[in-house]
Amino acid sequence: MHTLLGLLTPLIAYAVITGLHAVIPVKRTRGYVRDERTGAPLYYRINGKYVLIISVLAWIALGYFNIVPFTWLYETRWLGLIGATVIGLAFSFQIVLRHPSTGRPFLADFWFGREKDPQIGDGFMDAKVWVYLIGAVMLQLNVLSCAAYHIATVDHVNYGFLAGCAMLSWFCFDYLTFEKVHLWTYDFIAERFGFKLGFGCLTFYPYFYAVALWFTAALPATGRPGWLTVAFIVLFLGGWVLTRGANMQKYFFRTASDRKFLWMEPEALRDGDHTILASGYWGVSRHINYLGEIVQALAVALVVGYPLVWAVWLYPLYYVGLLFSRQADDDKVCRAKYGELWDEYTHKVKYKIIPFIW
Repeated sequence: MHTLLGLLTPLIAYAVITGLHAVIPVKRTRGYVRDERTGAPLYYRINGKYVLIISVLAWIALGYFNIVPFTWLYETRWLGLIGATVIGLAFSFQIVLRHPSTGRPFLADFWFGREKDPQIGDGFMDAKVWVYLIGAVMLQLNVLSCAAYHIATVDHVNYGFLAGCAMLSWFCFDYLTFEKVHLWTYDFIAERFGFKLGFGCLTFYPYFYAVALWFTAALPATGRPGWLTVAFIVLFLGGWVLTRGANMQKYFFRTASDRKFLWMEPEALRDGDHTILASGYWGVSRHINYLGEIVQALAVALVVGYPLVWAVWLYPLYYVGLLFSRQADDDKVCRAKYGELWDEYTHKVKYKIIPFIW
């Protein structure tokens, strides 16, 4: 029974999160993407922060009343990963096979997807919003369970480990607090729905992002000076400033192009048909937000205090591989869309991700 419940845990959690997303009332909001058939803007129901808060409160209540142990998700993590893998694969096959081929080989269609913006009920349930919501909420619950296990079982609490838990919690709450802003990001604008997005959000995101915690939750304090933990927290916040600041500046520019963001006046390159933001964060490098995400992942790996545990480095290495390849793909898309204007922008903003280096 223990094994079966462990395998079914992600299915139960995903069903509850989906139910909360469906019943929590919220006004529909318009996104950047337009319906390819009608040209009308797509609408979305954005209530992720409320779903997250209620899910966390439910997790606390289940543990407090001894219905489900606080440590359950950590203790059954491998079973949960297997269950989530089955869900991710089944969903990916379903979302690809129900749409016509793009003309590419099946494996390419399976990986990158066929349909761009699958929705149910004119935005009542948007597939991209849903999978990112599932991933963020389940990651948060896994992180909380890791923290609970560490506090309950380790004689000398590692405050660097708890700082890593706090960083990933910040990551989840930040994403769902600014959920509307992400409707203007690459994933929603350019990506199609296949294994990369479906399996990535339903399986990889909620389980792999906590890999540094999985392999250090049972380890005690390292005796490292407290100032070093504080330094890694500052590093994480510095990465967050880059990522969140860049995304917010781009969002404000696209929704109110003359609006100043913080102290930065918007400066744009124009050719009559297209506009590219070329000031502030976006005047420093073309993908400064990617650098911020890599820095945040690096800070999580460092703060737990076990640099010789190889698994803690998987999270930042994954971001390096993902975002450097995405930068190349994004540049191709932008060059095809903007033409000579993109060449003008790349001449003005020479660095792809890392200012003064690359």
